[in-house]
Amino acid sequence: MTTLSKGANIPVTATATRAVLEWSAGGGVPDVDASALLLGRDGRVRSDGDFVFYNQPRHASGAVRHAGKRPGADTLDADLSALEPEIDRVVLCASADGGTFGQVPGLRLRLLDAASGAELARFEIAAATETALVGGELYRRDGGWKFRAVGQGYASGLAGLATDFGISVDDAPPPAAAPAPIPPAPVPPVRAQVPPPPAHAPAAPVPGEERLPVEMRERLSLRKEQVRVSLSKHGLPQVSARVVLVLDASGSMSALYRRGTVAGVVERMVAVAAQLDDDGRMQAWTFASNSARLPDLAIGELPDWIRLHVRVGQLYGFGRRKPPKGHLPGQIDMRTVGIQNEEQKVIAEVRDFVRAHPLPEPTLVLFFSDGGVHRNREIEQELRAAADEPVFWQFVGLGQSDYGVLERFDTMPGRRVDNVGFFAVDDIERIADQELYDRVLSEFPSWLRAARQAGILH
Repeated sequence: MTTLSKGANIPVTATATRAVLEWSAGGGVPDVDASALLLGRDGRVRSDGDFVFYNQPRHASGAVRHAGKRPGADTLDADLSALEPEIDRVVLCASADGGTFGQVPGLRLRLLDAASGAELARFEIAAATETALVGGELYRRDGGWKFRAVGQGYASGLAGLATDFGISVDDAPPPAAAPAPIPPAPVPPVRAQVPPPPAHAPAAPVPGEERLPVEMRERLSLRKEQVRVSLSKHGLPQVSARVVLVLDASGSMSALYRRGTVAGVVERMVAVAAQLDDDGRMQAWTFASNSARLPDLAIGELPDWIRLHVRVGQLYGFGRRKPPKGHLPGQIDMRTVGIQNEEQKVIAEVRDFVRAHPLPEPTLVLFFSDGGVHRNREIEQELRAAADEPVFWQFVGLGQSDYGVLERFDTMPGRRVDNVGFFAVDDIERIADQELYDRVLSEFPSWLRAARQAGILH
């Protein structure tokens, strides 16, 4: 049995699995219902038949079914060998009836081998004001299946969760033709369709946005709206923050730089900065053996900034150092950055920058790395000390493994507020923008509230 932290994943060799959502039932504890969504590669359901729950307990393929409920547990079975080829993921969801998940003690998701009953993985889920959540997901990878612990909550309830995956939820039944009211349905009716466009005006352009190539400008406009939707799910449609980007340049990242994955990450994170900070600029750092501050990322210069500054570290040379071949004005000599993993150095440098340049708004650090964390004690010291500062650190793992202390911060006591978020993905390029923004921003709103209550923010 493997106990997973949030964002961690394991391979699943069992062809038939059983997901058991468990909690400590009792007086005053909301009831909990488990459900499943079957998603295609686009991250959306094909029809309402891809939603499995207690009122629709069996998928048409027979591969996923609601297997029954008892006090303190609800169960879903998934026969992975019977899933249709076009189904890429089975998302395991939960909703709380009559309260929030913060009122549900002992919440956990257990994945079992349905044939033997052996426990394959266990995920202890932490939640607060959420009334719906994604506990975990089974997903295809390299011809097999894997399971990921997700733990993404929605304060907006079933509607917020469902719309993420292409389901529009009617919050009320249709009006009654007779004077007597029609009793509400046990659960909201669902229909699989793309939700209608929001009724508000699109986000205002940020300085320099008009200079972007047309296709990049269109992507940015759509992504800003998706960032706003993600924040709205947590009750924060309007919030301002300074956004700082940190990129791992260690040697193990070489393939991700070479195939354009890191460049894609930068373009997608620009939308977060454009939505949260209207000055059209984002501070950025690169790191490996050492850290280096990159020139500010001005949104209007995004294509050139990616070309000049999204680069992997290099080995130190011996003897007299000559200028690197092909080095362009303004570029960092990546030999000074190196190829090893020393996260604590860049964390300390970003902390120094924030203290030297205070703002009334909080700072959101978006930190991308492929793992190989080994300076656990030093990283923990830096992030514990940072808990009293107006900064939230969102770490995103890009495949690989061994994220060390970063995986443990969600459950680590001894801080005034939880100032660190972490999740890992196997292939970030395959994750739809809306899902990525939901995950990147899932813990930032709760930190904002906690930091204000603690007097860290005003």
